[in-house]
Amino acid sequence: MAAIERFEDIKAWQMARELTNGIYATVKQPGFARDFGLRDQITRASGSVMHNIAEGFDSDH
Repeated sequence: MAAIERFEDIKAWQMARELTNGIYATVKQPGFARDFGLRDQITRASGSVMHNIAEGFDSDH
């Protein structure tokens, strides 16, 4: 198994990116568009997963 050189190569980060893209597409739908609090919370949470993976990778943990 090859060493991971970039956090973008981590399968969990790739899956989190797909999830985040799906969430952003979903919250653009009329039902979500009006619920600003839920929309903002769910988009921040999904982006946080990607950020945490990248941050952990960069700190060599």
